[in-house]
Amino acid sequence: MPDHPALAGREQESAALADAVRRLAGLSITATASAGATLAAARKLQEIADELERHGSDPSVSRTLVPEWAGADGPAVVGDLAGGGIDLASRMPFDVIVGRHNPLAVPLAVSFDPPKALLTGTFTRQYEGPPNCVHGAVLAASFDVVLAVANVIARVPGPTVKLEITYRRPTALYEPCLFEGVTEAHDASRVRTVGRLIQRDQVTVEAVGEFAKFDRAAIVRMAARAQAAGGGSPA
Repeated sequence: MPDHPALAGREQESAALADAVRRLAGLSITATASAGATLAAARKLQEIADELERHGSDPSVSRTLVPEWAGADGPAVVGDLAGGGIDLASRMPFDVIVGRHNPLAVPLAVSFDPPKALLTGTFTRQYEGPPNCVHGAVLAASFDVVLAVANVIARVPGPTVKLEITYRRPTALYEPCLFEGVTEAHDASRVRTVGRLIQRDQVTVEAVGEFAKFDRAAIVRMAARAQAAGGGSPA
């Protein structure tokens, strides 16, 4: 799959910008600068935002494209994906969970241990919920991704219908996390996928997802409807 059109000719520069904004997001809630230094930084950042805005933007245009593996009719691509030969994050560059070019994305990396999908990483202060622990909503969003990727490995991709999360114990900040997802069962219309989060050799969270079973043609039609509703083409 070619690079996202919005990144043509500026992929490395866009990643550097996202990394800088991501770093600023963390510092904005952890830095102990004086009131004057804080205000000066805010004014500089407003100037940078004004400069970027002058180059134009179109927030109404989707940054999500239908990937070539988004259906059961691409066994070679899915096989490469499951075998770790494809960098999934690079094919979802603006994804809110694993997108390298989205500064909101959580610090998790996708990998594969067929039939399992894995997410690994460490959550920092900006993802805090309870004191020194990861926010439950952030964990739920992370499970949505790892379970969906497991379904891609199993060749039964499709959108989330229901996601049930059971919090067994707190998940600590600044401690390595391992999310596991595996497709458990599927029929003509639904897929059941389960997952768990392991930290310090203990399961802190468990998840069960129900997904609609779509073929590639249905996913492409859904994307086309979304494109038409947004009034523009993916870019």
